[in-house]
Amino acid sequence: MKIKAINGFKDILPEEAVRWRFMEEKARDIFGRFGAREIRLPILEKTELFARSIGEATDIVEKEMYTFADKGITMRPEGTASLLRAFIEHGLHVQQPVQRLYTIGPMFRHERPQKGRLRQFHQMDVEVIGAPEPAVDAELMAMGRMLLDELGISASLEINSLGCPDCRPGFRSRLIGFLENRRHRLCQDCRRRIDTNPLRVLDCKKPDCRAQVQEAPSILDALCDPCRDHFAAVCRGLEALGVDHGVNRFMVRGLDYYTRTTFEFITGDLGAQAAIGAGGRYDGLIEQLGGPALPGIGFAMGMERLALLMEQQETPLPRPATDLFVAALGEKAAAYAFPLVHELRRLGLSAAMDHSGRSLKAQMKQAGRTRANYTLIIGDNELEQQEAILRDMATRKQESVALQTDAAEQAHLLALRVRQNVIVHP
Repeated sequence: MKIKAINGFKDILPEEAVRWRFMEEKARDIFGRFGAREIRLPILEKTELFARSIGEATDIVEKEMYTFADKGITMRPEGTASLLRAFIEHGLHVQQPVQRLYTIGPMFRHERPQKGRLRQFHQMDVEVIGAPEPAVDAELMAMGRMLLDELGISASLEINSLGCPDCRPGFRSRLIGFLENRRHRLCQDCRRRIDTNPLRVLDCKKPDCRAQVQEAPSILDALCDPCRDHFAAVCRGLEALGVDHGVNRFMVRGLDYYTRTTFEFITGDLGAQAAIGAGGRYDGLIEQLGGPALPGIGFAMGMERLALLMEQQETPLPRPATDLFVAALGEKAAAYAFPLVHELRRLGLSAAMDHSGRSLKAQMKQAGRTRANYTLIIGDNELEQQEAILRDMATRKQESVALQTDAAEQAHLLALRVRQNVIVHP
């Protein structure tokens, strides 16, 4: 019986990995343009980190985390808490007052697997720490928009404000009063949330619950003056940067640490999994985790969902190609080609050869499958005459090249020749 991957854990095969690599390289490029630096984080963290940051009453902590209870450790379900733990532990705020950091990697949640939602999933996570200005909120959302645009993905941006510890308690009381009158019409999860995390009721995806909260009070009407001014400035910043957006008064996000600005990038092309990126401001969280009293804001994008959208929307991808394929015919030719191919690789070229002694026709087909730009054909006659055939695989034009005895010298001459005219053909 074959052993298969665990349900909710997916292999990324070579053809698909091309898309993933393109996505990661594009993200690193864009994040770098905004001054963000990469940080690499461990997969396992102390369970307390997520209970204190995400919130003990959230679905993630209550139901979805992979936790080794006897060890008190958890496989990270999201990236922000881990990144902030590293920021605090290593005193990164001492180096410079504002830090822009990003991390890319796997996260783990025990959810029901479905399209775009796996138990091991990958995120690109960007955080800006130490900057309270609303212009930073707008700039971060513009970064996300730029990434989606350059990946060829269409999505809308929705924003909201969750207020702050000064104005949220009053709204929370009003919301609980509203929900209590409809408790019997809500799903079991939302009835529980009324007592533990009432704002999450506004984010329930079940149609009956959504219908019940259509007339719910809006937190935008309960904002204190500083929060109202901040939100207005964020909207002006987005307009100044040419970033289209809409206000969604029901957006609350699933993590307790958000304050003020919250946002999501939404698509209609993935069914129920509409959010492909989301984030918000978390002023106060760093201090809550034992660090300095610094503000912060960040977002994460789900890479599985981005990959699905890139495939659906046929985002053009660079296809890997071989610079030079060496078709060696016969034992002597193969013995000559073996160190030659190695020296070509040492010089930075992508080079390949066949080791099974197949016919020229079969090797030329192999050269085509590797998308070789050039093929060097060497047989017994070529070795005797010290002259091989170099074929341009796109134009089919051929020319003779002199063969040198020394593999390193031959590789150097071929590298010069190939690099002069190499074109990666689609």
